[in-house]
Amino acid sequence: MNVKEFSSIKLETHETKDVRDNHTNGELTIIWRDWDKIINDPEMIYLNSVNPGEIKGPHIHKNRTSYFFCLQGKMVIVIKDKNGKYHEIEADSETSKLIIVSNGTAAAIVNPSNNITKILVMADISWKPNDNEMENTTFDDYDWKKWEISGK
Repeated sequence: MNVKEFSSIKLETHETKDVRDNHTNGELTIIWRDWDKIINDPEMIYLNSVNPGEIKGPHIHKNRTSYFFCLQGKMVIVIKDKNGKYHEIEADSETSKLIIVSNGTAAAIVNPSNNITKILVMADISWKPNDNEMENTTFDDYDWKKWEISGK
């Protein structure tokens, strides 16, 4: 799959059935299969937790493309494209969506909820301490106040 700066993919889901009476007992969501060519052979998979009302980033990964899947709670990925335009991609644990942010693209993760958000993150290049692969940035002209939680 040829990914530009960022994208959002609706993932394939399948109902699962009880072995005794065949009633629907849940769902299976395909996040990665080697032959789908959605993720370029992940070298790293980790769990990212974001506290209520918090923002992680914004920053740029110079070499790494990241793939985000919301396991628990809600998240918004705020992306600043090469032309300086902001994009907000919302996801939660109820939707089957994979958000892809290519290397060199500035992004932040926002938790707009009152609960901890847990995000499964896959990367095509693994992180190493002190590898200087990530560069912090600011979105000075972005309206962060819209994500503030009252009472926080």
